[in-house]
Amino acid sequence: MNERISPSALRAVPELNYLNAINVARYRAIMRYMYLEYQRLKYWLKPEEIYEGVQTWGILDGYTLDLCLSDLEQLKSWGNLASRHDGGRALSLEEYMRKKSQYLLTPYAIEIERMLESLEKVKGYGGSLETSYFDTIAACVRQVRENTGRMDEGESLRNWELLYGAFKTMHENAADFIASLNSMQAEEMMATDGFLAMKENLVNYLQHFVKSLQRNAYRIEGQLLKITNPHIELYLTHVTEDELSKPRLEEAKSGEETLLELRQGWRNLMRWFVGDEAGQSELTLLEKAAKETIAKVVRSAVRLQERRRGGASRRLDLETVARRFAELDSLEEAHRLGAYVFGLFPSRHLQGEDRRETERSDASTWDEPPNIRLIRSRSRRRAVRGASEPMRNQSAKREAYREQVQEMLAEEQAFVDRMLAYGSVSISELAPMNGKERMRLLQWIGRCTAAASRTFVTADGCIVAVRSPAAGETGVLRCNDGELVMPDYRIEVTRGVLAGG
Repeated sequence: MNERISPSALRAVPELNYLNAINVARYRAIMRYMYLEYQRLKYWLKPEEIYEGVQTWGILDGYTLDLCLSDLEQLKSWGNLASRHDGGRALSLEEYMRKKSQYLLTPYAIEIERMLESLEKVKGYGGSLETSYFDTIAACVRQVRENTGRMDEGESLRNWELLYGAFKTMHENAADFIASLNSMQAEEMMATDGFLAMKENLVNYLQHFVKSLQRNAYRIEGQLLKITNPHIELYLTHVTEDELSKPRLEEAKSGEETLLELRQGWRNLMRWFVGDEAGQSELTLLEKAAKETIAKVVRSAVRLQERRRGGASRRLDLETVARRFAELDSLEEAHRLGAYVFGLFPSRHLQGEDRRETERSDASTWDEPPNIRLIRSRSRRRAVRGASEPMRNQSAKREAYREQVQEMLAEEQAFVDRMLAYGSVSISELAPMNGKERMRLLQWIGRCTAAASRTFVTADGCIVAVRSPAAGETGVLRCNDGELVMPDYRIEVTRGVLAGG
């Protein structure tokens, strides 16, 4: 079930306006100074304190107290600041005449500055694959299963905070770490020679995580499946009661809203470890992603090693092998040495007809005469242009090809004349055919069935039409090399031109 969203969650956020305003530097300086003072437990600040604190940084030229007061009021109108009247004594006429106020960061503003502070520290995806979180989650789930009805006051809430905190941190860290290994920066680093130095540690780290995932995470899945729905409702109800028992000065969420959030959190936990109707669990996807990352790292390392080997000179090795070959006395020994040194050569497929002197199966390959093949060079260097060659006479080949085409056309015309003599004939009524005639007939049937009119016109103007048989009616096409059982089509061949053609 999808989580419902309230209209208030879709409202505009005016508290973010100061991040893109015209005077963004002034607003951000004020907000950052007040946030730092908030961390020092100083909450209500006077405009003079804020102005002096910002001025000590020396980053705003021409900044005055009046501008600071104007900026504070603007931030207040956006909802970033709250103000109250300052009842202290005025030390000068200017202070007495000016409306005195103190300013406080609102909860929204505190979270925005906290987020900005975190964003400034982001240098990449970060993350890690810590396995200790699985132990924490397993212990908390075991406690839920065994001690839900016997937990002390406040213990259910502590267990939930520990359980969901470990789950959320583990999931976010793992997702960030896997994403970092698939980023463009990681791709570029894997293409450098320095990657080989850290390859082993990275693979061991990933393999250790996968082993722990398989050993502990699936155990957690089994524990979760043993917890019944009434058991879960009782546990979440206790957590809600512990949460509502905390004293709060500001307006808090109702018990129903808190319970709905807890149920959604439990569904997230179940979906991650067990899965749901929509698909497999996040646990399975994480394991698959980790294994794919291991394979990717290994492939990158292999490519780097091959590139290193490819650039190494083997001149001395080849000279040593050449001397060994030169010292041999017989061709048989050379064959034997070649087998040891080079092994089997990569196969190459050469098109052509082999001329063999004998059909004996025990005849050696070395006894066969060579088949000469002209191989085009793959070198990018242009061959030196030599003397011009005379134009070759291809008249004999053209004449042979012309005779071949005329023979094919004569056979096709003979087949058309034969079908014209039939006029209209079914497959089962045809006289026996040879292989070429069968292929032409099947081509005719294919062209007709593919056309909307179920007809086509031959090159010499004959109209060929095919009529489909009744359902299930078959016929036998008799040929010199066998019989073909097929639908008993009726073929009609006439001379003329198609209507509208």
